[in-house]
Amino acid sequence: MRGSVIYGPGDVRSEDIPEPEIVAPTDAVVRISATCVCGSDLWQYRGLTPVPEPTPFGHEYCGVVEAVGSDITSVKPGQFVIGPFFACDNTCANCRNGVQTSCLHGQLMTGCQSELVRVPVAQGSLVALPDQPDAGLIPDLLTLSDVMGTGWFAAEAANVVAGMTVAVVGDGAVGLCAVLAAREKGAERIIAMSRHEPRQKLALEFGATDIVTERGDDGVAAIKDMTDGIGADAVLECVGTGQAMQQAIDSARPGAFVGFVGVPHDVSINGEQLFANQVGLRGGPAPVRRFLPHLIELVLDGQISPGKVFDMTLPLEQVAEAYKAMDERRAIKALLQP
Repeated sequence: MRGSVIYGPGDVRSEDIPEPEIVAPTDAVVRISATCVCGSDLWQYRGLTPVPEPTPFGHEYCGVVEAVGSDITSVKPGQFVIGPFFACDNTCANCRNGVQTSCLHGQLMTGCQSELVRVPVAQGSLVALPDQPDAGLIPDLLTLSDVMGTGWFAAEAANVVAGMTVAVVGDGAVGLCAVLAAREKGAERIIAMSRHEPRQKLALEFGATDIVTERGDDGVAAIKDMTDGIGADAVLECVGTGQAMQQAIDSARPGAFVGFVGVPHDVSINGEQLFANQVGLRGGPAPVRRFLPHLIELVLDGQISPGKVFDMTLPLEQVAEAYKAMDERRAIKALLQP
């Protein structure tokens, strides 16, 4: 079968790779209907995270069950399923506490940018739809594997509730989905921090009420000016750089929480500042499996359309172009069709 393999910085290839098989009785094999490139994949592509050897790549997926192990009863061949980017049994103590990305038996998915993928602990990971979805819904459903669930977690972690003023740092797919999540949670004012016009337009469509183009200290000053000098009630940090984290913390009012979901690189936290400003931090890898049933309902009911973050669609064979386009910010998010 065809699948993407990352060799090193700037080097992702579409190759013939072995088809996955059932290895453990808790496995399932899913035929991919759609997959995509994630912003976090760019850390390896840009050389900021080492790639020790050629590795099948990608962690976002939805598709049709091809085969299941003998222990699997929650899904069956022929069903359309969505799985989180982190496989989990959904029964261990951490999963029961809603932190499925710390599952005691889980693992980060990989090799999803392919025609087929093996899903471990599939009983807890996969969520089946009641019927086969219309083709037009597949981009929306694919976002639930990661970016929409991650944006939702940012809002949850920051305790977003109705009536709040929410600032979103980051205008990638996760940041845009965080805007959508804040809207769904009833935020009264949503300030999207973006300097790219196509992303600004989508942020406004998703529910942003204001756009701030400044970054760093200037961006913080703009937020303070818009909130009578106080700061936002909640801030969603969706980038992962040191500047983005500091901007988020500085934009928050005393007593606010920053929900941080950007994969951190060179981020350091000043504990004294947090103590003095009484700003809380909560976040980490999003427990997407926790939110999947609710988000599926929202998509099927037509309440949210997060698939609009895909502004490029390519065949899987052109995965190298998908990475290049996202690295050069010519695309917000690239969908790949096997």
